[in-house]
Amino acid sequence: MVKEHQLKVHNSLSGQKETFEPINLDNIGMYVCGPTVYSNVHLGNVRTFMSFDMIYRYLKFLGYKVRYVRNITDAGHLTDDGNVENDRFVKQSKLEKLEPMEIVQKYTVDFHKVLEKFNLLPPTIEPTATGHILEQIALAEKLIDLGFAYEVNGSVYFDVEAYNKKGLDYGELSNRNIDELISNSRDLDGQGEKKNPVDFALWKNASPAHIMRWNSPWGDGFPGWHLECTVMSTKYLGDYFDIHGGGMDLKFPHHECEIAQAKGSNGHEPVKYWLHANMLTMNGQRMSKSTGNYILPMQLVDGENDFFEKAFHPSVVRFCFLQAHYRSVLDISNDAMLASEKGFTRLVEAIKTLEILQPKNTSTVHIADLEQKLYTAMDDDFNTPILIAHLFDAVKMINSIKDNSEDISAEDLTRLKTIMHGFVFDVLGLQTENTNVNSDKLDGVVKMLIEMRNQARVDKNWALSDQIRDQLSALGIQLKDGSEGTSYTF
Repeated sequence: MVKEHQLKVHNSLSGQKETFEPINLDNIGMYVCGPTVYSNVHLGNVRTFMSFDMIYRYLKFLGYKVRYVRNITDAGHLTDDGNVENDRFVKQSKLEKLEPMEIVQKYTVDFHKVLEKFNLLPPTIEPTATGHILEQIALAEKLIDLGFAYEVNGSVYFDVEAYNKKGLDYGELSNRNIDELISNSRDLDGQGEKKNPVDFALWKNASPAHIMRWNSPWGDGFPGWHLECTVMSTKYLGDYFDIHGGGMDLKFPHHECEIAQAKGSNGHEPVKYWLHANMLTMNGQRMSKSTGNYILPMQLVDGENDFFEKAFHPSVVRFCFLQAHYRSVLDISNDAMLASEKGFTRLVEAIKTLEILQPKNTSTVHIADLEQKLYTAMDDDFNTPILIAHLFDAVKMINSIKDNSEDISAEDLTRLKTIMHGFVFDVLGLQTENTNVNSDKLDGVVKMLIEMRNQARVDKNWALSDQIRDQLSALGIQLKDGSEGTSYTF
């Protein structure tokens, strides 16, 4: 049973906060655009997925049954210049001398490991673009039949002007005017084939150089980027579902195109609430490989970088991220991370203190008021900064009880423990260090692996030696070889 509450969410489609009312009572369908797995997941992606993990957690915490679908984009698609050599999968496969699907596997595994490290819950369904090629072809055919798409030289394009002539309003999500879009657009991916520069590809003809290709009614080709999300979201959630999420950068053109494809094929809005997470910056600047202002998620955790003075526990990173509202730009820096570490430690110490508090016959603290404030914060468009502020009010309360400045009854103490554990661990998804790990046993296992690695090096089995080191590194355990032997850090 869903708890009594008045959840409001900011709907990007209306630009306003709206009362959240599920389409099907206590059941919610939520789709979030997943990664394109041609390289390591970057920290900005982690922030976006963490935001929707928090939303997913809170909806479940309230008692909703949530079907959470997050896709994997494992099919190549052209970049803006239309050059096959710049297809991300093709380009990366040449750089690493691997087949495109080896690239897909390598970085899908990396993606899952990173998200697991930051304690993100897996989605209920994680479909892949290559697993739904037939459905994407079928949708393109349907849009052609309905007059919303056309084929040219083996490629299929969505006809934005035909869509707008039927009053369906391309640009409604991002508030863009169709005439301005046409006048300001260049035909980058159509090579002069498109009726209008703003038309977007549903299916592209594959040149002989294109490795990832599938047979279609229009010849060998590959799907457009936007088509896959429309297909997979509607297949698993129906043609009208509750929540569609993603990064702010996907609002246009990706989500705008998704709406057009769905409305063109079904005649109505596909999603009730559109939610968008904002970007992540570092030291006040956009993160970019080209400028060098860039760091991978695991480099923040293991300390192997030039921007932060030490390594940070994944929950400290998570705590830092959740101190900003998901719709706000978040800037991280060395000082911000150090401050977050102090705050996280205070919170964890207070939860530990809860276990040693001695109840009294009566209470001078007001647990019901605290609980209401926590729910009110999250019910206001998942306002984690306000939630965390109230959790620190609870920290002060706990320390006052410990110092005998306040009293708490056994009943209220049990309730306070439930509240703190629920919001800190279940909703925010934080973990204490080495949660659910027996550190003595872990030390023994790591030492055993170090001994195996040392023997492998004696035997000149360099492949096994490197494998042990790399797999421990992927788990966040760093080996350091020195004159006195091999040491390790978490």
